[in-house]
Amino acid sequence: DFFSSLLDPGGVMSLRISHHSMMDIDGAPAPRHPIIAWLQQVWPKRESLPWGGLTIAVLLAIVVWRVIALSTNATDLFVDESQYWAWSRDLSFGYYSKPPLLAWIIAGFTHVCGDSESCIRLPSVLLHAVTSCLIYLLGRNVFTPLIGCVSALSFATMPGVALSSGIISTDVPLLLCWAAALYALKTLIDQPSWPAAVLLAVSFGLGLNAKYAMAYFLLCIAIAYIICPDYRAALKHPLIWGALAAGLAMLIPNMMWNAAHDFATLAHTADNARWVGSFFNPGKAAEFFGAQFGVFGPVLFGVLLVIVWKSAAGTGFRSREDKLLLAFSVPVIAVVTVQGLLSHALANWAAPAYVAAVILVVSGLVRDEAWRWLAASIAVGIAVSIALPIATSNAGQFQLFGAVDPFARTLGNRETAQTVEHELSKAKLDGQPFSAVVSGDRSITAALLYYGRGLPVPVYAMRPVGRPRDHFELTRPVPVEPTGRLLIATDYPSKAVLDQRFSKVEALGMRTLPAGQFKSRNLYIYAVPAARGAP
Repeated sequence: DFFSSLLDPGGVMSLRISHHSMMDIDGAPAPRHPIIAWLQQVWPKRESLPWGGLTIAVLLAIVVWRVIALSTNATDLFVDESQYWAWSRDLSFGYYSKPPLLAWIIAGFTHVCGDSESCIRLPSVLLHAVTSCLIYLLGRNVFTPLIGCVSALSFATMPGVALSSGIISTDVPLLLCWAAALYALKTLIDQPSWPAAVLLAVSFGLGLNAKYAMAYFLLCIAIAYIICPDYRAALKHPLIWGALAAGLAMLIPNMMWNAAHDFATLAHTADNARWVGSFFNPGKAAEFFGAQFGVFGPVLFGVLLVIVWKSAAGTGFRSREDKLLLAFSVPVIAVVTVQGLLSHALANWAAPAYVAAVILVVSGLVRDEAWRWLAASIAVGIAVSIALPIATSNAGQFQLFGAVDPFARTLGNRETAQTVEHELSKAKLDGQPFSAVVSGDRSITAALLYYGRGLPVPVYAMRPVGRPRDHFELTRPVPVEPTGRLLIATDYPSKAVLDQRFSKVEALGMRTLPAGQFKSRNLYIYAVPAARGAP
């Protein structure tokens, strides 16, 4: 019962060691273990321990491990990752499916360390570490340095963060901005100041430019105003609302870009919601809700549910600090669960909720002296943080139960670009060179733009009749009157579809490409000798 007895109700360390365990075989007192002796001396002074230094030291170790993992990662850039890199080659105030912040971040990193997969993904490792530091500061502000330290390390080893650290996604800067905004807001509540107001404005504005989900922050403030009477006066302070207004103003350039492009990002966001057809999908809601045990961690999410239950029943977790953290976590999860019920919801859509939730859960476990549960949670996080890099370094070389390759979707992009490059070279040697490549799918376009950076011809996206379906169809559609011979690479075999767009289409066959040792993908190659453009 070591972990469950570290603290007694008075805060003084006590160890449940039996009388016999303290005696040697002759009945003489047995010497205490050095670690136990040290803890007995140190623990009563725990509030004065250097928890900040410990947090930074452990986070640095995690960063080093994850940077090493990036260098051994055997997965290709996934379609979204390649797309974000392509955005970073053409900086703008907006893109088809997301605001611009991630593209700017990738552009900055690749300018320093190049265009390798590890460099493109490196911001995830570093920004998650900064987010963890902000969680330490917030946890220290709301409760104690001990809770801040454990919260930061729990966040850094969350299964969702461990997975996210091996890829690049818009959730990474969103979580950083959310944590900074929440820290700034709590600071303003406690003691209004201009520096905190500036931090709130910048973090809220950048968060909106990372992902529109940052707007949940306004909903959470409204919930906090309702359920936290002690904070109502502070939440009315002009500095808070001035900062939020300034943050909203930082989204104006993105809105102007949207206006110039038929509000493409807003239309895509609405398409993602899929509010059509049946509005009752309990299976989708349950799928999202169940996935949160994997995102947040089985122990942390289970404890969060207990806390919500106790709070609703009025049997605990009713302090103003608890209520504030509940306001900035539970509403986000609830809204996305309802979205899943109405249509569908992806597992990561509630990610901002876990910035506040991790502090709330850790504080509850510490106050209840539930050390075994806390140790189990951290153990799960460490295990996942170690296992994932090992798995990605062996991507495509193993299968899980049921003969499922977990990385098949992230493999084969390099081979796609190599195949197209081979077709271009072969055609040139045959005296029938292609003037451009036309892709029939976003994933193929993204793969060609990144892994085919050396292609000697431009890459176009085949755009259907009507509005574009992705950024490539928006920005690089097939010219209305293309010149020269076109090579078409697509993942669908229907020549009839291509005949509707081009006057003559020649099938060059199907190429089967490996996607690891156990999976493959089909690439269909066509040639358009005399082209007429698609809409």
